[in-house]
Amino acid sequence: MASSPLRALIVVDCQRDFCEGGSLPVTGGDAVASGVADFLAAHRTDYRLIIATRDWHIHPEHHFSTHPDFIDTWPKHCVAGTAGAEFSPNLDSHGPFVQCLDAIVSKGRESAAYSGFQGTTDDGRSLNRLLKDSDITSVDIVGLATDFCVKATALDAEKYGYATNVLLPLTAGVAPDTTAEAISAMEQAGVHVQAAI
Repeated sequence: MASSPLRALIVVDCQRDFCEGGSLPVTGGDAVASGVADFLAAHRTDYRLIIATRDWHIHPEHHFSTHPDFIDTWPKHCVAGTAGAEFSPNLDSHGPFVQCLDAIVSKGRESAAYSGFQGTTDDGRSLNRLLKDSDITSVDIVGLATDFCVKATALDAEKYGYATNVLLPLTAGVAPDTTAEAISAMEQAGVHVQAAI
């Protein structure tokens, strides 16, 4: 992969609760986190920015439910400050993941949020502001889950004018049908979905 100083990598929601053993696991989440770690070890210098997004729920309105529909309501997950909200330890296989990061964007504090563009850093900067401030023109997106937060982040990236590429092998979806629908929706919006790395 050619080096591009105007490119950013966005690692979406690779958190314990979304990996095997978590409260809302995505099958293949552990493998995605390990794959992201391997990819970063090989390609860190290809990117001007590495940004991780995370669900960081405090009082997310009606996002949590004891009888979730898995569309708009979900089991309790990624509560701010809990172990489930931590990044997957598999991300640390080549050294501390957080040391690779230029920023962490937290979303969903007080309401449901699927796109990383709905979140902010601890000092209040949005994902779009981070990218604009570093003159980023294109983004690669990896993480969890393909059919929800990866899709939402990719669609917003395209909407904001970034050349947007989803590295499909470094994502995992909640269900096959919704993942296929998400891939179709992203492609129709102009997102490039890269089937191989």
